[in-house]
Amino acid sequence: MPKLRKVSGDKVVRILCNKLGFKITGRTGSHSRLSKMTPKGKVGTVVPMHNELKIGTLKGVLKLAKVDTDDFSKYL
Repeated sequence: MPKLRKVSGDKVVRILCNKLGFKITGRTGSHSRLSKMTPKGKVGTVVPMHNELKIGTLKGVLKLAKVDTDDFSKYL
């Protein structure tokens, strides 16, 4: 099982958009809103655009996005 590590907000957005089907729906200050449509409805999350996201923050972003950490870790 690959482990999560500290990554930048920009890299998280690139992985979620390019690999997992999310789209940027807005930006406010240093945060980006992402969303995608699923068969169960709309799923969204907010990513802080910091140089380094702590692992707990990253887990919270992925939980809101309903993305498994193992699926995300494949692209790190």
